[in-house]
Amino acid sequence: MALGFAGLGLMGEPMALRLCRSGHPITVYNRSRRPLDTLRTHGARIAHSPDALFGLCDTVILMLADDVASDAVIGRSRPEFGRRVEGRLIINMGTHRPAYSRALEADVQAAGGCFVEAPVSGSRPSAEAGTLVAMLAGGSDAMERAAPLLKPMCREIIRVGVVPMALAMKMAVNLYLVSTVAALAEAANLASALGLDLELFRSVIASGQLGSEVAAAKLAKIAHRDFSPQASIRDVCRNAALVAGTANEAHAPSPMLDQARRVFDAALADGSGALDMAAVVSAFTAADAR
Repeated sequence: MALGFAGLGLMGEPMALRLCRSGHPITVYNRSRRPLDTLRTHGARIAHSPDALFGLCDTVILMLADDVASDAVIGRSRPEFGRRVEGRLIINMGTHRPAYSRALEADVQAAGGCFVEAPVSGSRPSAEAGTLVAMLAGGSDAMERAAPLLKPMCREIIRVGVVPMALAMKMAVNLYLVSTVAALAEAANLASALGLDLELFRSVIASGQLGSEVAAAKLAKIAHRDFSPQASIRDVCRNAALVAGTANEAHAPSPMLDQARRVFDAALADGSGALDMAAVVSAFTAADAR
C-alpha cells in the first residue's frame, strides 16, 4: 500500500518519523521545508504539492492544523477534489468539529473514496515514543484497512463506531484535559505562593490517587520553568474553542471548560502562545501581579 502523510507540525513530524522507522515507505507533504528535510534523511519520499502526494499514494493520512488546511490539501470544493480522493482511503488524524468530519466523509464517499477519522490522545513525547491512543471511526472495511497503518504510532487503537464518533470522543477527552491542566497550574501556583518546593509537590501528586502522566509531565515543566512545547497554548486555545462549540451544539453545560478557557486565553494574550500548555501557570502569576 502506497502511504502518504500530510502535515508535519508539532505532532505530525514525529508521527511520520515513526512510520518511516517502522519500515513502511511513505511519501510526505508539508508547506514548510524544514520537517521535509528531516523526513527525507529517514527515507521518506517528498511530494512538493498535494497533487503529487495523491498521485503517488492510494492511502493518505491527514494531520493538519484546521478545517481550512485540510480542505486546501484535499482540494475540497475544487475540481481536483474528485481525482485526489477517488479510489483512495483518507485517514484524518487531525482535530476538527464532529460536524465537519461528518460532512467531509460524505464528500469523500460521494467522490468514490473511503474515509476514516482517527484523532489521537497524547502529546509530542507520546508521538515520538509511538504511544498515542487513537480513536477510530468509519465503515468496518475502511477501519480494517486503516488500523494496521496506525500501529507504529499508537499503543492502543480504540474503535468507537461510525463517523463522527471518534471526534466526538476527542472533544470529551479534550474537555477533561484542558480543565485538568488549568486546575493543575492553579494548584502549582498556590503551592509556590505558600513557599512549597514544587518538586515535592509534584512527588506528592505523582505518588497519590491524582497521579497521571499528564500531571507528572506538566508539573515537571512548571517546576523547572521548561516550557518547550509538547502541546502549545495556541493549539490548546483552538482545540478548547472546538470543544466549547461542540458542547454548545449538544446543549451540554461546560462551566469548568469555560473557566479553563479564560486562563488559557489570558496566557495566549500575554504572548505565551508558542509555549507548552503548562505555561498557563503564567496566567495565575500575572493575575497575582495585577
